[in-house]
Amino acid sequence: MSTLTRRDLLQLGLGSAALSLAATAHTQPAPVGMQSWPLRTPQRTGIHDAAPAPDGGVWFTAQRSGHLGWFDPRSGQAELIALGQRSSPHGVIAGPDGAAWITDGGLQAIVRVGWPDRSLRAFPLPPGTPYANLNTGAFDGAGDLWFTGQSGVVGKLASKTGAVTVKDAPGGRGPYGICATPRGDIWWCSLAGSFIARIDRKTGESTVVQPPTPKQGARRVWSDSSGRIWVSEWMSGNLSMHDPASGRWKVWKLPGDQPRAYAVYVDERDMVWVSDWGGNAMFRFDPAREHFDRIPFVREAANVRQILGRRGEVVARRAAMST
Repeated sequence: MSTLTRRDLLQLGLGSAALSLAATAHTQPAPVGMQSWPLRTPQRTGIHDAAPAPDGGVWFTAQRSGHLGWFDPRSGQAELIALGQRSSPHGVIAGPDGAAWITDGGLQAIVRVGWPDRSLRAFPLPPGTPYANLNTGAFDGAGDLWFTGQSGVVGKLASKTGAVTVKDAPGGRGPYGICATPRGDIWWCSLAGSFIARIDRKTGESTVVQPPTPKQGARRVWSDSSGRIWVSEWMSGNLSMHDPASGRWKVWKLPGDQPRAYAVYVDERDMVWVSDWGGNAMFRFDPAREHFDRIPFVREAANVRQILGRRGEVVARRAAMST
């Protein structure tokens, strides 16, 4: 008999008041409301990342059990879609086609789950590729999917042909978070190497950009509407921002005694969201006021690894909790 397990999916609602103020850059943001749903599945899933699905639900990667999960906040029901033997998915994002695109370290492949038909297609890494420890993906302006592998690779899945190519990353081990700018450029960061890098989409080569804080542990990156790159620094506890147009950096320390910045996301109003493992909280950072708002988690050790969103909502996943 399977053991029932409990995880929590979190949704931070910005509300209609916040949306009505979106055009006023210097208006103080509206208060944040948090909702949390217990997610019960018939087996231990090992949830890692979560992402909004186009139908109003939430996808999540079940790393331990090898599934793509889907949760409906309206009904509280969850569904598990098996990805295949040896599957161990890490990241999930919505593609331009409305499908779920998954970086699957166990399958050594990118997996597409069609939505809503739940069809499966795997795009394996080239034969002979050493174990990549696939992490996260992002679509560029041409619709190609770029992805990171913590073992030291950066790769691309060409949308027109389905061909997958990989390149050795500068600095070796460490590629982790990845994002696209509004122009469709791709940036990634190295956790072990403590840098960010921009990909030349024609050649696949990466140009490294060093943050001002050494050994800061750049964990994830996200772009705002101006193409500025926001970085969550795991080791330093900083939130930093790089402006590629000027080459300049700005750095802010997260509030608290021992902050550990993990995930970062920029919403449609250019508010920056950061999860802090050290303080068991989410922070909303307003760049115009250079001000942090703290949203504490109601349970201990939430350990949010990924933040994504849709208009008016930020979606995250907290760490596994058994019942």
